[in-house]
Amino acid sequence: MTTHEYPTGAVAPATAPVPAPAPKASGSGRDRYLDLLRSIALVRVVVYHLFGWAWLSVLFPSMGVMFALAGSLMARSLNRPALGVIRGRLRRLLPPLWAFGAVVLVMMFASGWHPLKDPDMGGTWWGAAKLFDYVVPFGAPPYPEHLGSESGLLESTWADQAAGPLWYLRAYLWFVIASPLLLWAFRRVPWATLLAPLALTAVVGTGLVTIPGETGNAVSDFAVYGGCWVLGFAHHEGVLKKVPRYLAVSGATLIMGFGLWWASGHLGPDGWDLNDIPLAQATWSFGIVVILLQYAPSWQELPGRLARWDKLVTLSNNRAVTIYLWHNLLIMAAVPIIDQLYNLPFLESDAATSFLDKADTFLMFILIWPLVALAILAFGWIEDIAAKRKPRLWPDGARQRRRSRA
Repeated sequence: MTTHEYPTGAVAPATAPVPAPAPKASGSGRDRYLDLLRSIALVRVVVYHLFGWAWLSVLFPSMGVMFALAGSLMARSLNRPALGVIRGRLRRLLPPLWAFGAVVLVMMFASGWHPLKDPDMGGTWWGAAKLFDYVVPFGAPPYPEHLGSESGLLESTWADQAAGPLWYLRAYLWFVIASPLLLWAFRRVPWATLLAPLALTAVVGTGLVTIPGETGNAVSDFAVYGGCWVLGFAHHEGVLKKVPRYLAVSGATLIMGFGLWWASGHLGPDGWDLNDIPLAQATWSFGIVVILLQYAPSWQELPGRLARWDKLVTLSNNRAVTIYLWHNLLIMAAVPIIDQLYNLPFLESDAATSFLDKADTFLMFILIWPLVALAILAFGWIEDIAAKRKPRLWPDGARQRRRSRA
């Protein structure tokens, strides 16, 4: 697979999501519509990795949306000197990765993984040097595809499941580094810069040109989601608003239609999962993002019934990196917890066992959210430290709202 938002059991390298400034009180300049989109994208990533439903990649292309939102934030930040902006983005991104990497590496080493003896890493010190990608993800951080045994506490693919989503951080890092040049090009030749990633995907994402190894995956990811990142530029710069809505939506629909047509003739092992079909993923995500940003309102507060979700939207935006980094490992951790239900005396009957077997994934869906909450409490404050803010355990915006009313 060249794009990597894989379901559990066929893991991929989703969500972070984008390190974003903490939402503030109303009138502070936060766009709550964009915050809402990011929250929906994160939830969709978790649900996808839990259930593995291919149609979710069509219903809402989370990764394209998150890259577009990150591109918009990056364009806004680049009103300041580029070097300082890149350094600030890396500062927000890396400490949460270091905490996650430390936990995962200790677990992998304790489970018997030895990088110098791993044939997939060449069995040399040069191969082991790839571990540096857990410090700065210029490449995909390495991990064993199988570790331990099927009879262990975690299934043998747990390392693959846990570390797989780190591809997003690699792609995000390279987009951040390339953004000054991309924005410079966009301001001079906007449409060429906007459409160039789709053309590149048609070359490297269809087998026309094959680049082997992780370099090929990195180039493919950059091409597939580059159009969405530059659409974030177009949104911030006001270029999309200059295009008549009927024309933008019509063009987006044609591009999306092409994506579905291409997918229909290039179905992967999971059918209509667009994550297995780079050109379809690129075009479908591009079209969806155009429509979402073309109709984008500018909300200082969530309107109407959406207001009831305000705290969760604020929390998920403040802890987007934490949620994205830890959610797959937490899905793995939910399995042995649910297995303990089989040992309860009142659930030992054949009927109860049959019920647990059928409800297994649903029970994981129920359990994953308390586990995510625990991860936020345990590790989320690192995002505050990285952003040079006072650490907070549960930043859902409630305290800021109380202060604004005082």
